[in-house]
Amino acid sequence: MNTIRYDLIDSPIGPLTAAADEAGLRWLLFPQNRHEPIRGEWQRDASPFAELRRQLAAYFAGELHDFDLPLAPQGTDFQQSVWAALRAIPYGETRSYRDQALAIGNPKGVRAVGLANGRNPLPIVIPCHRVIGANGSMTGFGGGIETKRFLLDLEARHSSPTLQLQRQHYLSNVPA
Repeated sequence: MNTIRYDLIDSPIGPLTAAADEAGLRWLLFPQNRHEPIRGEWQRDASPFAELRRQLAAYFAGELHDFDLPLAPQGTDFQQSVWAALRAIPYGETRSYRDQALAIGNPKGVRAVGLANGRNPLPIVIPCHRVIGANGSMTGFGGGIETKRFLLDLEARHSSPTLQLQRQHYLSNVPA
């Protein structure tokens, strides 16, 4: 079995737990993690995460729009297809769960897409925060709605003026 190494990474949304093995990054966990606990056999080691730290710092500074890291999220074929579709959502833009279902060729799979988004082991890097309700509402998010709003606002501030206007329009027409 592969040795999982992990470390804590400071961020504007709180400490993130990164976990990886030789295949790549497996988890990026929010402080209020609800999925994968740190297991006793995991070994704390900061050395595998230097590039992740650099890219996260650049992302939070608005300088990085796409992560370029070896990723190794584990999931079903369906989950993998949903996560791949998430990576195709451009920085600063949002999609609905229906849009995501259509993107993977499963127009009736809106609920299943929502469940797969919820199981995303690499939030931020695989940007599930970019998926919102069909009416523009902020829907569930593993890091909490405030974190989702923070990430979307961050991206809106560092994207094109057109996208910024679209984001302002969404927020002014959607209940908090």
